[in-house]
Order: sequence, then structure tokens, then C-alpha cells
Amino acid sequence: MSEKHVEITRQGIDALNRREVDTFADLTTADFALFPALDRTVEGHSYRGREGIERYFEMVSDTWEEFNVLGDELRDLGDCVLVLGRVEALGRGSGVEVDAPFASIVDLHDGKMSRVRGYLDHGEALRAAGLSE
Repeated sequence: MSEKHVEITRQGIDALNRREVDTFADLTTADFALFPALDRTVEGHSYRGREGIERYFEMVSDTWEEFNVLGDELRDLGDCVLVLGRVEALGRGSGVEVDAPFASIVDLHDGKMSRVRGYLDHGEALRAAGLSE
């Protein structure tokens, strides 16, 4: 089961990077919740369900000319997967380049992603997952 969780998470990252809303949504539960790192940190905002997924993908496309999550390390933690990597992005209009650490904890239920929590700091994600650096 654990390798399956890692593969589902990898497929989710790939769907996000390709902006494939339908593929991403097919990998999630009906009550899916996404807590992006910046939105969660600044506004405590989340995206929920299919409608939230569509809004998030639209926001990414409106804000970023390019936006890619690179999962350098995916760790199976049982009911969740810890993703450690970075995000590479190019601002739409501004041309600002971003290459920053990124991490997420992906909770899975019945073979689908049920919640994703993003972090801008690997240490913070490790601590949230109950691990040490």
C-alpha cells in the first residue's frame, strides 16, 4: 500500500505541473483540502473539493508563466507521504524567477489524496510530520 501512496503523490505532482485539473481531481477524495504554503501562511486560506482544485489551478495559471513542483524526495509515512523538494516558477507579467525550497505532507485515504499541506521550509514540514531534521 505504501508504494501506492508514493505513486499517487507522484502522479498528483505531475498533474499539477502539467495543469491537468481533471487528472489531479481524479486522484483526490470528494472532500479534498489543499493548504498551499503561501496561502496557509499568509491568509490561512485553503481550497476544498473539485471547485477548490479548479480555483487553485486557475490562480496558478493567472499568477505564474511557469510553475513546477520538483519532488526530490518522497517518503512514505504510512497514511501520508512527505515530499521534500523545491518549486521553480516564473512570474506572469513580472518575469520574477523563483527557485525555492518546498515541501508538502500529502494525506491519503482509500487510495486517494485527501489533504495536501504545503511548506516553504523542509524543517517545518519534517516537524509537522513528527520527524526531526
